Amino acid sequence: MIRLGTRGSALALAQARSVAERLEGEVDLVTITTSGDRGAPEDKSRFVKELEEALLAGAVDLAVHSAKDVPGELPAGLSIVGVPERADPYDALCGAASLDDLRPGAVVGTGSLRRRAQLLALRDDLDVRELRGNVDTRLKRLNDFDAIVLARAGLERLGRGGEGEPLPALVPAPGQGCLALEARGDDEAAAAAAARLTDRAALTALTAERALVTALDASCHTPIGAHAEEREGGLRLSAFVGLPDGSHWIRDELYGDPAEPAALGLTAAERLESAGARELLEQAERAALDVR
Repeated sequence: MIRLGTRGSALALAQARSVAERLEGEVDLVTITTSGDRGAPEDKSRFVKELEEALLAGAVDLAVHSAKDVPGELPAGLSIVGVPERADPYDALCGAASLDDLRPGAVVGTGSLRRRAQLLALRDDLDVRELRGNVDTRLKRLNDFDAIVLARAGLERLGRGGEGEPLPALVPAPGQGCLALEARGDDEAAAAAAARLTDRAALTALTAERALVTALDASCHTPIGAHAEEREGGLRLSAFVGLPDGSHWIRDELYGDPAEPAALGLTAAERLESAGARELLEQAERAALDVR
């Protein structure tokens, strides 16, 4: 039997069940409440810490995470051992057909600094306001806003994919749409089980994106986007860093060898740094902490 650790939200359980259905043999879902679920102050590991502690304690064999929640540096003894096929990585606009259709001064809800920064970089007239909670909670509050922005992957996994319009103009969060299966480094059986679910393209893209944000030492207080996908010219990596108010930002795109995704992520980070990205992210971090 494989004990599969997961958060208890509707989306987390839907993701975990999709993994459990594909794992060989009997699977026992183990629901764990994280500090993020309890509303703890934001930090890099708020949605994964307790799951990782359960792994290290031997209480679960595998943990399933939304990859965008997993910090760049993992605790000693743990590894990402599986990345299933990626869902739609892009954001969705709910309540309006497009950003262009929103009236001047329209109120848009999001809890993401990355989304806020890019929305205001595109439309500095928008009134972007805080919106938090699970997917259902946010959708129920749609009447309080002209539009809200959510991840398309989350909507699709909950069977609500028709409730939002794609926002390809926004660079997604690193790992958005990907699931990450984590295990102890010495658990060969769990690693082998997870490896059988791994999609090469998803793993390649996630490796490039995580290499970029790790090199820039990004945190939950830094608006940063990274999205990699294989194209005819190789592995394309798009990146965005900016200030939460959209006043200053840097965007880059480059191609690399799909066989060396980590190298592409590092190169992208170096290019962004040379354009002033680290100073911009430090300024964004200070601004976010001042607000809190």
